[in-house]
Formats: sequence, C-alpha cells, structure tokens
Amino acid sequence: MSKPHLNISDPVAEALQAGRAVVALESTIITHGMPYPRNVETALAVRAAIAERGAVPATTAIIDGEMRVGLSDDEIDDLGRVGESAVKTSRRDLAFAIAQGSVGGTTVAATMMLAAMAGIRVFATGGIGGVHVGAGESFDVSADLQELARTDVVVVCAGPKSILDLGLTLQYLETHGVPVIGFGTDVVPAFYSRESDFDVDYRIDDAAGVAAVMRVRRALGIQGGMLVTNPIPLEHSMKRSVIDAAIETAVAEAEAQHIVGKDISPFLLGRIVELTGGASLDANVRLVLNNARVAADIAIADSDG
Repeated sequence: MSKPHLNISDPVAEALQAGRAVVALESTIITHGMPYPRNVETALAVRAAIAERGAVPATTAIIDGEMRVGLSDDEIDDLGRVGESAVKTSRRDLAFAIAQGSVGGTTVAATMMLAAMAGIRVFATGGIGGVHVGAGESFDVSADLQELARTDVVVVCAGPKSILDLGLTLQYLETHGVPVIGFGTDVVPAFYSRESDFDVDYRIDDAAGVAAVMRVRRALGIQGGMLVTNPIPLEHSMKRSVIDAAIETAVAEAEAQHIVGKDISPFLLGRIVELTGGASLDANVRLVLNNARVAADIAIADSDG
C-alpha cells in the first residue's frame, strides 16, 4: 500500500518487490557531515560499496517536500551542493519539512522512519547520536535512541559518536530494550577508535548470525531496532588519546560559545576535524564504507533466509 508523501525510486521498489537485499543510507552526512565535494564523493563510494556486495543502496532525503528513498547520483550531487542550507530532519522535523516543501538531510532517526515505511530492514550509517555529556543538566538526548526503541530497523554503525557520554547512551538503550551487538568484538567501538571501556550485550561474528536474530524477532513480534556496532578497520583507527584530547577541546569551546541542541554535533565534529588535521574526517569515511559492506552482507543474509 502506498504511503502519502513517500517516493521510492524504481530500482529500490523493484528490489523490494523481488525480495532482494536493500540497505538504507542517511543524508545528513551529505548535508551536514562533510564539506563539498568530499560529502558527495563519500556518498557515491558508499553506494558503490553496497552494490559491489550485491545489495541495493537506498539513500534517503527530503526533496522539495517529498520523502525520497533511493536518490540518483545527480540528486546526491545536488544535495551535497545545498549542504547545511538543507533542513537537518529528524522525527520532530519531518512533517514540517514536507508541509513547507523543504530540502532536508535525514538523520539516523528520520532515515529509520523512511526505511521502515518503505519496508527496508537494514540501515548503514557512521555513528548514532546519544546522550550528550552534561545531559543531567541539559537533558540533551538524541532522538536516534528513541527511534531505535520503536522502529524495526537494524542499524549498523561504528558505535555512538565519540563526542557523547557512551555509558549513559548504552544505559538508555538497555532501558528501552535495544540490544547492542558487537560485530566481531566484545567491546563497544567508540566511532574513531575500535575500543571503549564498555562491553556489548552480545557478540556475533558474521552476517548470518545477525540475520538469524532478525528473523526470530520478527517471528516473536518484538518491536524496535537493533544496534550492530562494527569497529573501524584497525589500519584506520585513531589513538584514543589523540581523539579524546580533540573532543575535550571541542566540547570546552562549544560550552564557551553556548552552542546547544541540534547545532552541537556538527560544531563538535567540525572542530575535531580541524584539531586532528583532517585525520578524523579520513577515519569517518573509512568507517562508513566498512559499515556499508557489513550492512549489505546482513541484508543479503536476511533476504536469503
């Protein structure tokens, strides 16, 4: 049954109808995550990585007030050129972006929503949002976490973003029944780094194992998503001391400039790129590509089951 304001591209719609593997991709990494043309180059490389694995990529966005699932190369380039002028679209913003005919980059939360509407079960991203440092006073908790608790999509990432309070983020997920899976790891990766001080809920070493759990959850009618944390490849991992120092400096600057809410993540990630001399941006690209390949393998294993 068609859904209002939802436009699924022909290649994605045909793949879904045929029961083929499809992987959803967000677009705030294009609009707010990287500068042009690196944002477009990365988005196209991620699509190619998924296709090479044998799955169909489906980049999501809001284009002229329409929810789009599956963008063309030209549409991705147009979105990359718009950049931060686009609306950073989460669950809260979705209806407004549609009603006002806006162009919007979809966050993790909004991408999960669009994926679920389209019938896509697996989504690849870089890192998820979570509980920010100092949330005890600011109550700054990303909508990504609540979306994971309510929407039946598996999210493959390199862990919560390093700028977050990882312990509280994991506690929130536990409270809301979201399992955190370590893909070939016993510890939660911390985005730019392969390790943290926290253990995953379950370790699974291959895509077939994740797909098996997906099928059981569907059979049982368990609602909500799963978080698959996939460590950045060893050769691209950053030293924790280096990235932690950059984060500490960026957070202090954000506090001094009173930057809060949806503006804080782009500011912090941008400053970390500057403070690391671009090394964090290179790591970000590598981990997204790695997540895309794992997500494609999971989607294929799920479609074959």
